[in-house]
Amino acid sequence: MTPFELPAVRALVAAAVAEDVGCGDITTQLTVPVDRRAMAVITAKQAGVLAGGPLVDGVFDALNARDVTITHHVDDGTSFTAGMQLISIEGLASNLLIGERTALNFLQQLSGVATLTRRYVDAIVGTKARIIDTRKTTPGLRVLEKYAVRMGGGHNHRFGLDDGILIKDNHITAAGGVGAAVAAARRAAPHTLTIEVECGTLAQVDEALAAAADVIMLDNMSVEQMAAAVRKIGLRAIVEASGGVTLATVRAIAETGVDLISVGALTHSAPAVDLSMKISI
Repeated sequence: MTPFELPAVRALVAAAVAEDVGCGDITTQLTVPVDRRAMAVITAKQAGVLAGGPLVDGVFDALNARDVTITHHVDDGTSFTAGMQLISIEGLASNLLIGERTALNFLQQLSGVATLTRRYVDAIVGTKARIIDTRKTTPGLRVLEKYAVRMGGGHNHRFGLDDGILIKDNHITAAGGVGAAVAAARRAAPHTLTIEVECGTLAQVDEALAAAADVIMLDNMSVEQMAAAVRKIGLRAIVEASGGVTLATVRAIAETGVDLISVGALTHSAPAVDLSMKISI
């Protein structure tokens, strides 16, 4: 099942359409003949990576616009250049006008996430590291934004609090230390869940190794500290780098030998891609 088939996503799209339409599109009702047919084309105004194309279909499904025919010229995960036609939509002009903004909002935001992710992925080509996302997502849009990360060539971290054990600094404080926190999790964790722990110092890395953590997150360490931690850990745990990662620093971080680099900016700071939809009769 794709994300677009999930009941929660269908409900989200329907809510987005309802939010925009309200009691009806007054402007379209007053200016456009009810039987006027038209063609609309969504075009890129800048280069990027497409994500969310099927949501355009979802928007018009939510409008019950059964007369609409949608043609996708570019698949999700594909790079495009400025001026490329991405999607064509044919149907009653009124339906095209009513669905325009909601369709573009989804497409621009998710393509922005995919585009920024691709920049990070390209920046570390030739290293063993993977770019992964975080839970710093727009409330209600997590499944879609994490999908967009995959379309950009990145990988997903946890989807929620229930699908992985990640012991962070506040857990460590409350538990009484890295070793105590990992040991407590190890005693009760299902065998199918890995145990990851956040370490801000090399001393904490030693504690995590002694407690046999499966994944060690190097939090806000310098490149030199990360390189030392990678040497210390060896093959005893998966190593994730996190905190303050930028396009300017990600290559140097990857070259320390870490396995994973988590980047919150992929979803919380990705600029929307500039797209337009023009109608012709």
